[in-house]
Amino acid sequence: MTPELRLACADAIHVITADGETLRAGRAALFILEHIGWPLTARLLRLPPFVWAVELGYWIVANNRRLFSRFFFRRE
Repeated sequence: MTPELRLACADAIHVITADGETLRAGRAALFILEHIGWPLTARLLRLPPFVWAVELGYWIVANNRRLFSRFFFRRE
């Protein structure tokens, strides 16, 4: 891992595909979604304007991780 990639990974998830393409943020999440069993949903969400909404949603959650973790990862 390069030092630049290590710094970039602090801000967003990254996926390096088999052909060497680097995907980040929402597009990386869609790649993962496709490969864990949701291929049709991921392909649909890659189309504009859906991909823009995915990217926006990703950045909203990523920039407010602490706030979202309070609601979604609570201990009972």
